[in-house]
Amino acid sequence: MKTVLITGCSSGFGLATATFFAQRGWNVVATMRSPRADVLAASANMRVLPLDVTDPASIAALVEAAGPVDALVNNAGIGLLGAVEGTPIDTARDLFETNTLGPIAMAQAVLPQMRERGAGVIVNVTSSVTFAPLPLLSIYTASKAAVNAWSDSMAIELEPFGIRVRVVLPGRAPDTSFGANARDRMAGTIPDAYAPLAQSVFAQWQESAGPVTTAGDVAEGIWRAVADQDAPAHIPAGADAVALAPPTNHR
Repeated sequence: MKTVLITGCSSGFGLATATFFAQRGWNVVATMRSPRADVLAASANMRVLPLDVTDPASIAALVEAAGPVDALVNNAGIGLLGAVEGTPIDTARDLFETNTLGPIAMAQAVLPQMRERGAGVIVNVTSSVTFAPLPLLSIYTASKAAVNAWSDSMAIELEPFGIRVRVVLPGRAPDTSFGANARDRMAGTIPDAYAPLAQSVFAQWQESAGPVTTAGDVAEGIWRAVADQDAPAHIPAGADAVALAPPTNHR
């Protein structure tokens, strides 16, 4: 059986993806900062291991414990909603450490073994917000857009070694805990001068009755990226993401 290593499996997209691959007979190495059996239980083809993608020692220990990895899914990420003017630079750095440098560090950790085997897949989960600019999400968008560009360049770099690189871009997913997990980082990031803009943005989001993305949509997109050798470089996940994406990105 092949092995997939998935980061950020404590909830949402990562949790759904780990379950999706396990049900299809893959060996799954599901990671989270603090593994909990009540979130994701170990089984015959599911190992749940600790990982902090911002900690080199944690990454090294995880890769050694995981053994050979056929596919890496960089899903771990953190969110941020706030005006640029009100966002502390340390908060922006934290975002890039997890969302941008984390995937790079994980790729660096598994690439030697993939290159030696002449095969492998790296899937980077970013966001459909990179398709269209949105207010109060500029720093978050930048952290994800950087991964898009890095992935496209790395795909060319790794093609001679038989390693594929794909990007999955989820849409808005209100049923996950992603937004709730970002609240602590949002304190003070919307100065009073931006309050009218924020109120308008929040009202539009609450009134939106359009399609949204489910964790299952993202799991299916990641499965396609891994299992289909002819999958496009960028795969929007969720009806709203598909609506935003240029047609050439996913056909």
